Order: sequence, then structure tokens, then C-alpha cells
Amino acid sequence: MEEHRPETLRAVEHELTALLRRGRALSWEIAREVHPNLEPNAYGLLLWLRRSGSIRLTDLAVRLGIGKGTLSRQINGLESLGLVRRDPDPTDRRAAQLSLTEEGTRRFDSARAARLGQIRRSLQSWPERDVEDFARLMHRFNETF
Repeated sequence: MEEHRPETLRAVEHELTALLRRGRALSWEIAREVHPNLEPNAYGLLLWLRRSGSIRLTDLAVRLGIGKGTLSRQINGLESLGLVRRDPDPTDRRAAQLSLTEEGTRRFDSARAARLGQIRRSLQSWPERDVEDFARLMHRFNETF
């Protein structure tokens, strides 16, 4: 295993901190676009639900690495805003399948389009290969972090 120089690791830390700070600010903006009363961390939940189509609460909790109680409270908030619904799980009457409502899908897709537009503009001058490498390396980092 290769040992990385401290100054290189400090540079990664600095850039990651800047990215996270900007990401938090962007999450507030996008959450408000989806719904004025939406908490910023709920955007990630909506993203998972949009990708999954329908998923059990316990499976989503495992994927996100959070407790079922915490997730259930967040889902309750999204339900009260009309963005998420629970449907009975046909394979287990005690469980429910979570999915976005039509309104939740519409609002999420609209906010996501705005976010992708910002990303597109930010990376516009980058060669396609660099954008592909960036996505691949960020995925690798997220998988190992």
C-alpha cells in the first residue's frame, strides 16, 4: 500500500471541505425548490426513492446507513408534505413500500433538472474524459470512505 504525503492529504481535505460546504448550501436551495418546508437532507432521501421506484423502509435504512426510527420520522415528514407515500408490501403485510407520489416525482425532477443544469455549466469547459474520470473517482472515493 502506498503512503501518501501529508501535504497531499491536506489538499484533499481542503477541497473536500470546500465541496461539502458548497453542497450544503446547494442542498438548502434545492430542498426549497422541491418544497418550501423541506429539510435540506431530505433531498438525498428523495433521490434514493426516485432511483428505487419503490423500496421497503428497512432496505432504504440499510442503504443510507441510518436507523429505521430516524428514517421513519423523515419519511413521515415527506408524507405530510405529499411527496412520499407508503403502500402495503405485497410480500409482507407488516411492511410497507415507499415511493414518491406523482407530486413528489414532479417536484423532484424539476429541482434535479435545475441542479444538473448548474453542474453542466460548472463542467462545461472540461473535456468529456475529465468529467468521466471525475465521476469515476468520486464514486471510488464514496465507495471506500
